[in-house]
Amino acid sequence: MKRWLILIGIVVLVLLAVGGTKAFQINKMIAGFAKAQEPQVAVSTLTAAFEDWQPTQSAAGSLRAVRGVSLSTEVAGLVDGVSFRSGDEVKAGARLVQLNAASDIARLDALKADLKQAESVAKRDREQRTADAISQAQLDQSESTLAAARAAVAEQAATVAKKAIAAPFSGRLGISALNRGQYLNPGDAIVSLQQLDPIYVDFNMPQKALAALAVGQKVSAVSDSFPSVAFVGEISAIEPTIDADTRNVKVQATVKNPDQKLLPGMFANVEVTVGAKARYLTVPQTAVSFNPYGETVFLVVPRGSEKTEDPNTPAELKETQRLAAEDARIKAAQQATVAAEVAKAQGKEAPAAAPAPPKADQAPASDVPPVMVAHQVFVTVGPTRGDQVAILTGVKEGDIVVTSGQLKLKTGVKVAINNKVQPGNNAHPKPVDE
Repeated sequence: MKRWLILIGIVVLVLLAVGGTKAFQINKMIAGFAKAQEPQVAVSTLTAAFEDWQPTQSAAGSLRAVRGVSLSTEVAGLVDGVSFRSGDEVKAGARLVQLNAASDIARLDALKADLKQAESVAKRDREQRTADAISQAQLDQSESTLAAARAAVAEQAATVAKKAIAAPFSGRLGISALNRGQYLNPGDAIVSLQQLDPIYVDFNMPQKALAALAVGQKVSAVSDSFPSVAFVGEISAIEPTIDADTRNVKVQATVKNPDQKLLPGMFANVEVTVGAKARYLTVPQTAVSFNPYGETVFLVVPRGSEKTEDPNTPAELKETQRLAAEDARIKAAQQATVAAEVAKAQGKEAPAAAPAPPKADQAPASDVPPVMVAHQVFVTVGPTRGDQVAILTGVKEGDIVVTSGQLKLKTGVKVAINNKVQPGNNAHPKPVDE
């Protein structure tokens, strides 16, 4: 019997020791929570400010030479000389290729001799006709022979000229594999010739933008080959018809290309300047969050200011919040009634209403900075420009707007501002070189 009592005593002592240890740990945790500081969320911010915006219309375009051809020969012949190298800059009229024209020149000389004789015969017949020594029919025959001789010389001279292929305009030559001694047939390609300054950029715009387009408007073109260079120009032509399939209008702009960096066939991003400058309150696009009720941003305000009613709150959300508050009030009243009835049944006094919890932060002294918390407000957004978006309503100039870190935020949460890293806020962002 003694043995069982001893065992029971040992078990009781062990339970008391474990219970005491756990109670000590729980009390320690409670004390730690009491001493713990209020949690806060790290965010980056930006002060909302007005900026001047120049309205633009953007499109993707394709570059095309103002004048560009693939040179070929009109007549057959053996290449007797090549006077250019691939990639040369040539002037208008510069001889590029000479075909063998020895036989053509010889025939031209023979025809010139025939022409000289025909001129002599016609001159003599005119004189004899004046003296009435020959008939008018014979003079007409001489004049006809002279005209035919002149035509033959002109035709042969044109054939000889076709054997010399010249640049029709100034520009840059392409790559050619032509060699002396090579035989060319009519239509065979010789080399391409492109005039690169200025250069055309063709792009399409939706028909709704047609009213804002006009010949002479300024444009800016940027190619991914030279992302840091903007090539300026102006609209030179607008197609007078709308594509029935896409409802787009084709626009042609002429841009300056003095260094000949832009080449035909390249892709370019085009911005067309339209309308007068506008002034907008501007924030980064990352500052705007979306929910079923509309667009919102988080402001950083002193504690207490977050309870200010947002005039831009949608009516549907206001009704939802009102119903939620009414439901919470009814549940609290029901719980108080149940607690009172239980206390009455047990013969106890009804529990007093819980006192209002003390405010985490009373009005700070003049030398203590206020606690900054998040305040979500609804906004109306306007046009976008690069990384930026215009805010039409909901934010005032000078408001501190959260630009990143919103995922963990809600109204009333304490924030810690860290602006060492900021999201993109460039009106004209450029691709980052890899």
